[in-house]
Amino acid sequence: MGGTEQNYVKEAFDTNWIAPLGPNVTGFENDLITYLNSDINVAALSSGTGAIHLGLQLLGVGRGDEVLCQSFTFSASANPILYLGATPIFVDSEKETWNISPELLEDAIKNRLKEGIKPKTIVAVHLYGMPYNIKDIHEIAEKYNIPVLEDSAEALGSTYYGRKCGTFGDIAVLSFNGNKIITTSGGGALVSKNKEHTDKAVYLATQARDNAIHYQHSEIGYNYRMSNVLAGIGRGQMEVLDERVFARRANYQYYYDNLKAIPEIEFLNEPPGLSSNRWLTCILTPSYEIRECIRLALLDENIESRPLWKPMHLQPVFQNYLNFSDGTSEELFERGLCLPSGSNLLKEDLTQIVSIIKAALK
Repeated sequence: MGGTEQNYVKEAFDTNWIAPLGPNVTGFENDLITYLNSDINVAALSSGTGAIHLGLQLLGVGRGDEVLCQSFTFSASANPILYLGATPIFVDSEKETWNISPELLEDAIKNRLKEGIKPKTIVAVHLYGMPYNIKDIHEIAEKYNIPVLEDSAEALGSTYYGRKCGTFGDIAVLSFNGNKIITTSGGGALVSKNKEHTDKAVYLATQARDNAIHYQHSEIGYNYRMSNVLAGIGRGQMEVLDERVFARRANYQYYYDNLKAIPEIEFLNEPPGLSSNRWLTCILTPSYEIRECIRLALLDENIESRPLWKPMHLQPVFQNYLNFSDGTSEELFERGLCLPSGSNLLKEDLTQIVSIIKAALK
């Protein structure tokens, strides 16, 4: 916490605004609009997953449709496709950003069109805060007239040629879960240039209640709106977001400066024009065995690290769905490790982690 969150929460209690509407909700949405510095609209919701669910629905995804989804991601990017009765088609990553590969994406689109099926949406993810290849991905999407849902859950504060991530997709999604760069405990947001999208998202997120003096519902809705209390936490967090990005990038720089000379460790560098918030600092090792050697050495000192995301096309729940893979994400999963990356890490914490890694590799 940054320190001012309790002031906003206290105001919510003092004014008796507890429900999922109120001044903090509107204020948090406006804070996000100001921060993203773009001609956009924002709907604050109860989770990033809920935002993806509503975003897909607003883009017309329904039962029987196919959605192209980055395979190397957290399951929340893909689960809402199934909520809507649609079918995920998984696309592997490029090595430059670890995000969805333009070449494989176009291969997948051509394959589905050849089968007489036009994919309804593309779900592209800024993984670990690293922007995906926006220029190439969006050119392909425009070429085939397929909308893009930009999953920016891990990338608040990242930029692509100076423009904030979360402002590129037909619809974009943010997350404020407890592990994100800022948090509302649980929460998310749907972002769109189209105000009709955010207005409809709010309508659907509040049980799709019609404008009537009685409770009337013409559509199925959801309980996805953010509460005024949690939005108050978000308002306080927005005041320290730049500090959090600075701290995460400083973590990465410390790890890089102190480990770059070790042949067994590689880092994901920022391609030209891309700036990552470095939500998590990740390394690549030569093999699964060396990755596990480092992870277990840290664990012996009660320090948690974690393998990179297991690709969706390898997950038991998704393994029978079509995927367009060249093995990139599988190799990243086998060799990659997320290092401790919290915004409150002290220099002595980082020094200890680096020392353990160096000792393990000896």
